[in-house]
This record gives sequence, C-alpha cells and structure tokens, in this order.
Amino acid sequence: PSSFFLLCDLPDFQTCLVPYHRLKFTYLSHAPLISAWEHKYEVPSVQDLTLSAFEASNTVASCTPSYGKYMACCLLYRGQVTPKEVCGAMEKVKTRRRIQFVDWIPSGFRCGIIPSPQLTTSHCPLRSIPRTLTMISNSSAIENVFSSYSHGFDLMYDKRAFVHWYISEGMEEGEFCEAREDFAALEKDYEEIESV
Repeated sequence: PSSFFLLCDLPDFQTCLVPYHRLKFTYLSHAPLISAWEHKYEVPSVQDLTLSAFEASNTVASCTPSYGKYMACCLLYRGQVTPKEVCGAMEKVKTRRRIQFVDWIPSGFRCGIIPSPQLTTSHCPLRSIPRTLTMISNSSAIENVFSSYSHGFDLMYDKRAFVHWYISEGMEEGEFCEAREDFAALEKDYEEIESV
C-alpha cells in the first residue's frame, strides 16, 4: 500500500508557517491528550481528532485559538489514517465558523501522514494509541500570550524588580524600554491580522 509522508525540515516549516518575518511565533496542539493511567478510551475518528486539535484544551500555549485567525497550520497525523479521511476532516474544519483563517493566504494547511503510531516511553505521561495528531500553527491568538507577558513585565519594571541584576551585568536601563517597545509593536502586528 502507498504511504504518504511529510518530508520536510525546519526551513520548510518556516516557509509554510511564516508569511512575514515578524509573524514567526507558532504554537503546538496535540490530540488526543490521554493520560497513560487512563485504562478506558476510544480511538477518535480522524475528523474528531482534527477538530479537537483546534480546541484550547489541546494547545500547549496558554491561548484560546478561537479568539484569533490562523495564517497557516501543519498537521502531522500518526497511525491508522488515510488521505481520504484527512481531506474530509479538512473540509469540515473549513466550514466551521469558530475556526477562522485569514483571507490573504489561500491554502492554510499542510498535512502529513506517518503510518506508524506514536511511540511512548515508560516515563511518558501520554498513552500510546493507534491514531494521533500533532499540529503546529501560526495564529493571531498567540497575541494573548504576548499581552500577558507584557502585563507581567510592566508590573515588575514599574517596581524596578531585578533591574539592578541586569545593570550590574552591563545592560543599560534604556534597553528595557526599547525591548518593551519592540514587544508592543509585535503585539500590534498580530492584532492587525485579526482586523484584516
């Protein structure tokens, strides 16, 4: 039987996921997240697996994907998956209103299938099941993570917390303001994506 493999390296991922140099921050989703200690579980269908990868409960970053627009997604299926099932799942994702893609990138998906199931070690907290999905995506929802970091930075910098350590190592205090301005510009870039 023929197998489909995603043959790419990190520069390929960058080409696929990063439309502009500044919009390069991606996050990871994995589905299903089943603990190694759960004894009863059902193997999800490819469609359920795909839809659950777009849910906040399966993302590694603390952001809510439905609050942003996707620029690109790389989906890597492992295990008992056929290309026909993947195409059907992609069509279902495109019709969901909660999952939005930017209009200026016509093809937002890159898919790969590896026929062997996910392997786990004895120390791994995830259960090895016959079908899994890992998704790397570039979405404006990551802006929520940036805004929470900015808020924490502002609170600490207002009190000059830990600033003396950096200054004693040779950093100038003006560099803090410059870095904060760069971070604010990055947040604004991701906010603009949602308005386009």
